[in-house]
Amino acid sequence: MDIVEIVCSKEPQLFINFAESWSFEKFPTVRAIGNAGLLKGDLFALFCSRRCPGKVIRKSHEFAEDLRAKGIPVIGGFQTPVEKMCLEVLIKGAQAVVVCPARGLHGMRLTPEWKGAIEEGRMLIMSPFSARQKRATKSVAELRNRFVAAAADKVFFLHASQNSRTLALACELLQEGRDISTFDLKENENLISAGAERWRGRW
Repeated sequence: MDIVEIVCSKEPQLFINFAESWSFEKFPTVRAIGNAGLLKGDLFALFCSRRCPGKVIRKSHEFAEDLRAKGIPVIGGFQTPVEKMCLEVLIKGAQAVVVCPARGLHGMRLTPEWKGAIEEGRMLIMSPFSARQKRATKSVAELRNRFVAAAADKVFFLHASQNSRTLALACELLQEGRDISTFDLKENENLISAGAERWRGRW
């Protein structure tokens, strides 16, 4: 499928919902496969650490099913195991899904399910990185996560391990005045203590 390069300054309507923290000067162009118009709507961002307690994994699966049932448009990097699990649930629904890899899009292999969702106009694969970024690194993943958060209307942390980059991102977003939410579980007390709202099941 074709990769489209979008110059952000020439398509401002696509990026009107982005948080001011994202630097379009450093990243003036994004690459996209699929329906770029999905950026115009409100997006619900999902984040989760690589290491995750079993209780949170089960809760996250149920949460993804609820997002799918309610048709909530979701954005994420979908790189960690729990994030990938959520994507597998979401892709079977009818809502919009925006996937942001921590690499350039050139050479990406798309699954039949992804191709079908793209053809239906309900999926977008998007990256601020050029073709030269052929693999994910920790630093690139951190930038990607900032990109995801900037594009989202609501930000949800399924879990953030202590001393993890995911927890650091949550704290940075809170310091910037962003509202984030998480499950009301003792396993997520570090996020709640940092200022995350306890999720009460209200959309």
